Amino acid sequence: MDNQNLVRMLNRIGYFFEAMPDRQQALEDIAQHVARFWEPRMRRQMLEHLDQRGGEGLSDIVASALTRHRGLVE
Repeated sequence: MDNQNLVRMLNRIGYFFEAMPDRQQALEDIAQHVARFWEPRMRRQMLEHLDQRGGEGLSDIVASALTRHRGLVE
């Protein structure tokens, strides 16, 4: 799957969780959602994008969620 599509999907997930009043919980929930519903290949590809391209195109909340809760996503 191409990175642009994965970024777009992640940003939609982030948009949903961004409305939560507890930002820390939102960050964890984003990471848990990715861990539960994305196949390992997609998760690896997005983490590589984060490492190699600095998460180019990712919203701030998604980049923070993947960085802070990387262990849940790996």
